[in-house]
Amino acid sequence: MAFDLVPAWPAVGSLAGGAGALALAWAIREHRGRPGVDWFLGVFAAQATWCCSYGVGLLVADPTLRAALEATMWLGVIWTGIAFLGFALEYTGRSDVVRSRLFAAIAGFGLLSSVLLATNPLHGAFWTEFGRDPAFGVETVSYAFGPWAYLTVAVETVLVASAVFLLVDTLLSYGPLYRRESAAVALSSLPPGFALVAWTLGLGPVPQLQLAPIMFVPHMILDAYAFDRAEMFDRNPTTSRAAERTAIDDLRDPVVALALDSRVVRLNPAAEAVLGVDAETVRDRPLADFLDLPVRIGDGGVDEPSGGESGADEDAAGGSRETVEIDAVAGTGRRTYAVSVSRLTDPNGTHVGYTVVLSDVTERERRRQQLEVLNRILRHNLRNDAGVVHGYGEILRDRLEEPELVRMADAIERRAGALTALGEKAGTVERLLADTDPEPTDVRDLLDSVVADARERDEDAAVELAVDPEDGGEVDVDWTTRVRPDALQAVVENTVENAIDHHDGEGTERDDGETWVRVALRREEADDEGDAAGDDRFVLTVEDDGPGIPDHEVEAVESGRETALEHGSGLGLWVVAWGAAAVGADVTYDDREPRGTRVTVSIPVVEGE
Repeated sequence: MAFDLVPAWPAVGSLAGGAGALALAWAIREHRGRPGVDWFLGVFAAQATWCCSYGVGLLVADPTLRAALEATMWLGVIWTGIAFLGFALEYTGRSDVVRSRLFAAIAGFGLLSSVLLATNPLHGAFWTEFGRDPAFGVETVSYAFGPWAYLTVAVETVLVASAVFLLVDTLLSYGPLYRRESAAVALSSLPPGFALVAWTLGLGPVPQLQLAPIMFVPHMILDAYAFDRAEMFDRNPTTSRAAERTAIDDLRDPVVALALDSRVVRLNPAAEAVLGVDAETVRDRPLADFLDLPVRIGDGGVDEPSGGESGADEDAAGGSRETVEIDAVAGTGRRTYAVSVSRLTDPNGTHVGYTVVLSDVTERERRRQQLEVLNRILRHNLRNDAGVVHGYGEILRDRLEEPELVRMADAIERRAGALTALGEKAGTVERLLADTDPEPTDVRDLLDSVVADARERDEDAAVELAVDPEDGGEVDVDWTTRVRPDALQAVVENTVENAIDHHDGEGTERDDGETWVRVALRREEADDEGDAAGDDRFVLTVEDDGPGIPDHEVEAVESGRETALEHGSGLGLWVVAWGAAAVGADVTYDDREPRGTRVTVSIPVVEGE
């Protein structure tokens, strides 16, 4: 027989399993202190006790010593499952369970079993009728299993199965990050586990021979792979689970997790403070009992607001955003919160609940209201008062004869017109601050319209338009991009208007020195070597031969703030900057020779319906 080639092979295999456990324990000793390592050292100690006791026992014929070694082997069986569960809990980030009463009860079972094992001759809870039953040239024994032996194997099997479940759950939950480590350790427990159950049930042609210690050899090979190739303890799921808890519990924004029926599953400390509730008392209660959401949550998803006429904005996660007012428990008055409701899915994408996030937007809403009121009042007063001043200026200029007074009346009229224009730009700013969806926009058509309006507004100005390539050329260019049309129009209008309105009549392009503006548009294809696909851009260039834009005005806009030393004379450059930001465009200002300014607006080409 093949077994005869290795004398006493069951003992050799068992001792090899014990030696492997000791070798792996030695290999991971340097990782002590990291999640799960100390428990895994305990697993290896129990496994080494199990394997070595059984292996040595197979070589011992003395009945008393053989019984003592069999009892020591059972000690390894008892504590292997307990230590393996402790490892799985701590390694997967559930160390709080290790400190719970449940795990204390499991450890208590191990202590009780150890005591019963030591006193087995008094009561026979583990075995009776102990006797020699040699096989394959080794001292195997047979005995009748006692009730506590069956209970021990059953409990240890459940503990190992629970540990395997935790590791498999980690494998599924965290994707490829811990896949190799968790899979290797989970699979490693199967060979000795099945062998132990088979021996307990007396299955196989040689029921008195326990193969579990020998099955620890492939077990150790898989564990060695996890420790070496997969760097098991250099990165572990505890980091991810801790990050998940921190991401929720340490957030300053209140977060509530709901089941599909809108009952509370979990809420963070911030939610407890804002809502004035305790996490334990509100768990499994409907959220509507203590928070009136402006949106309805149901099995079909997030519905429209339950009250009022304002709709809820759909967010990228398929959720909904609205606002709700809550009386602050800290005595700070009513606070306004933006409510974001999103679907909660498991790793397989199955819809399992919802998350509700409340963001304190009290100050933002207050500033928005103040700006709206201030903007409307200023625009109303500017429009009405500037109109009155402009009218009286015209009357004075027509009735006065003294040149100096006529010049002053003309200045009054021009300033009133500037104030009116400022009010119109303020209205443009208000529109830019609003959330408007992008839509397909033909840049060429928009530019044609702006240039036509500029020529009509100032018939004396020479406004040239150049599109490259010109109509009728060999290349057919698609001038469409997906942007906010109002923002893009604000950019183009103000760039052209600034060039016209600030011309001083001393230009170099026309013989009479009057206003000259050149507007050019071209499409730049992405550079295959440097740019990614989809980086095509429309380049708008507006040139004039006016006095140029003062450096301090450009610096004020580029720095993003107005100061006493860097302030703009109007809103035009700011409107260009804000509009460009809304469409993702880049704006640069350069001096033009011999005089004037060149403004370049680079607009990204975004495709889509």
